Amino acid sequence: MDEIRPDYYKANGLEAFDVIDAFNFNFNLGNAFKYIARAGKKDNKVEDLKKAITYLNREIEKCQDIANIGQ
Repeated sequence: MDEIRPDYYKANGLEAFDVIDAFNFNFNLGNAFKYIARAGKKDNKVEDLKKAITYLNREIEKCQDIANIGQ
């Protein structure tokens, strides 16, 4: 199977996948990083940043839920 690796996920020899793997980001943080890294390269920059915020908010809610369980 051929991989699809668009240029808008690459910069200075790095790909978003590489950074996500190197930092062991989970789903929400990985997607937030992906949208920040490509902001303005594929679609509308503001829309990409709003998508990143959506994933960051999901991660914050998840962390808060876990913190509340431990109380």
